[in-house]
Amino acid sequence: MKNNILKPLIAVLLIAFVSLQINAQKDQTISKKLKWSERMALSIMMQHKESYMIDDATTPKWDYVHGLVLTSFDELNKKHPNQKYSAYSKTYVDKLVQEDGTIDTYKLDTYNIDMVVAGRLLFDLYATTKEAKYLSALQTLRKQIEEQPRTASGGFWHKKIYPNQMWLDGLYMGEPFYAQYTVTFEDGKNLDDIAKQFELIQKNARDSKTGLFYHGWDESKQMPWANKTTGTSPNFWSRSLGWYAMALVDVLDYFPKDHPKQKELVSYLNQLANTLVKFQDKSGLWYQVTDKGAVGGNYLEASGTAMFTYAFAKAVNKGYLPKKFKTAAKKAFSGMTKHLIKVGKNGEVTITQACAVAGLGGNPYRDGSFEYYVNERKKDNDPKATGPFILAALELNK
Repeated sequence: MKNNILKPLIAVLLIAFVSLQINAQKDQTISKKLKWSERMALSIMMQHKESYMIDDATTPKWDYVHGLVLTSFDELNKKHPNQKYSAYSKTYVDKLVQEDGTIDTYKLDTYNIDMVVAGRLLFDLYATTKEAKYLSALQTLRKQIEEQPRTASGGFWHKKIYPNQMWLDGLYMGEPFYAQYTVTFEDGKNLDDIAKQFELIQKNARDSKTGLFYHGWDESKQMPWANKTTGTSPNFWSRSLGWYAMALVDVLDYFPKDHPKQKELVSYLNQLANTLVKFQDKSGLWYQVTDKGAVGGNYLEASGTAMFTYAFAKAVNKGYLPKKFKTAAKKAFSGMTKHLIKVGKNGEVTITQACAVAGLGGNPYRDGSFEYYVNERKKDNDPKATGPFILAALELNK
């Protein structure tokens, strides 16, 4: 008798469970009718249920990749307002920034300029909430900028453990935050100092033959990877050039047109863009080692391509670059969606062929050789590709 009662009940519960699973699966399906910007953002949210899990982090940490990706979420929310996008970004900040304004896992005394960029997430939060903790965290990061060790000529060291070195990456990590802070809270008094960082890179890291920029510059010329005459590293890495391009276009948001250095920065952007298009592959993409083409294991790489696409498109939209660069950006975006993007059964988007990480020096030692760059591991949906992909899609209205 008991079994006769239980069997129909179990059947009903099983049907209910299957129905819930089907509905849950439907809820997680990403429509192909959405723009690429939202499709990528929703894919990130599907892959990483909480924003601190970006880059497969298992515990919350203050980090540049989170700053990059969540900046793209903030920009997405401005163009396609949705509470889930803003909440995804805010929950990351609120896990790390405590009520007294201290930032968990952040260590000021390492003077790692990578740790500044996530501070960009704080400006709008403070502006909209006026919560003191956000202002305090902003001030802490500004203190790092104030105390950051510098080369003898005035350029920010990339990290305390990398003395006398400027890397292209560092311009994106520090300068957009520094520019927004000085304009927001200091009446723009330090814009000249920000321009100087770009001037030093233009003077010391640019190759006169190709017009490209080397990944790093050691003013002391002491590092084993440094050219003994110029101090530059040996090769051109597309992502480092992408960081530099994004730094220029984002910093210009805070330079008034009548500022003496504004035209100078725009000229740097034009020089860089005119150089980069010479190395754009017929597919629309750029190679990992920018100038070496399809030789010796070199490959068409996602993050550098996405960064260039964003920088070109935004620069045209802002009037810094001629319209022909929008055509180059569209070609690059089309190349990414055709050659690098995979779409899963639930509509989730994956961008492939992204270099996971690359640097100079350190332990184990990284020599900046061609072989080094092309043999670093690749990672699908690496945040250095997904964030710029969203930003590029927004600028292109894709």
